[in-house]
Amino acid sequence: MPGVAPPRNLTPGLCKAIEAEMLKACSEVAARHGLVAEGLGLQAMDLRWNFDFGVRVSIPLPDGSTLDPDRMLFEALAEEYGLSPTDFGREFSTGRERFRIAGIDPRRPRYPISATRVPDGKGYKFTAENVMLLLQAR
Repeated sequence: MPGVAPPRNLTPGLCKAIEAEMLKACSEVAARHGLVAEGLGLQAMDLRWNFDFGVRVSIPLPDGSTLDPDRMLFEALAEEYGLSPTDFGREFSTGRERFRIAGIDPRRPRYPISATRVPDGKGYKFTAENVMLLLQAR
């Protein structure tokens, strides 16, 4: 809106509120085309300047749900890495920070597990063994 002064800096609450408002607008546009928009969450947050978030627009399945390619790949490969298909989206703590499991990349044999840091959505890579131990420590 013209005439609205920008904030001096961003806060996690403001970023989440803006993300929700933008997702609502994207959902309305997608619905006009028979599609579904779903938020992929905050992916990076620099509270001084900007934040990133993702939106996936999909053709809905007959039940109204959508396919998540990251979840499907994780569920297919999880057991090969000693994890359960239901571990997708689970949170774990390293002692200092909390992370959410976001996928598996088999092209990264040393650090195949992708996770996002819970407060700001920044992506990190972990070994499967480390994630297994951290999930058990919960």
